[in-house]
Amino acid sequence: MNFLAHAFLAGDAEADRIGGLMGDFVKGPLPAGLPPPLASGVALHRAIDSFADRHPAFIASRARISPLRRRVGGVLVDLFYDHLLARDWADYCAEPLDDYAVRLYAELDANTALLPERAREIADLMCRYNWLGSYRNVAAVGRAIDRMAIHRLSRANPLGGGIEEFLADPEGFENDLRAFLPDAAAFASRWRGGSRSVFSQC
Repeated sequence: MNFLAHAFLAGDAEADRIGGLMGDFVKGPLPAGLPPPLASGVALHRAIDSFADRHPAFIASRARISPLRRRVGGVLVDLFYDHLLARDWADYCAEPLDDYAVRLYAELDANTALLPERAREIADLMCRYNWLGSYRNVAAVGRAIDRMAIHRLSRANPLGGGIEEFLADPEGFENDLRAFLPDAAAFASRWRGGSRSVFSQC
């Protein structure tokens, strides 16, 4: 999962949403110097990633990636799912995406001092350039993939141009996400201890 899907699945607790947004940038055993509620949010992020890796729909999405980019298939599927979630946001949440994103950015700003340095850098870029809202645009997602190929991965990789994988089968990825998301929401709810489904919160 990428930023928007992780925040969405994290539910209505601010610390869980911050952990969902920034979990990839917290390394090593928890609590990793974080306050307990924020460490719990990062743990939820990691649990959702593990759940996704085992889910048949996510596995099907990875199989849609061509052999050229198969080894970075998980990264691409994460971004494709964020695009589809943002594009069809009204199907999942009554709160407009722009309002939801502004609220998340304010929460990030309020908690930025608690985050590792790299997470603070990413949070600043996310807020400044409205990454979450931009995911509605498939061309913006393509640019994000191309930037990631250069700046996020330390070794040569085939990510560049990866949006063509989505454009080759957009309906297939959409069907996979619609099969995956309710199961992921139910898993996250159970992990949090049986609180309401994220769909009922929205």
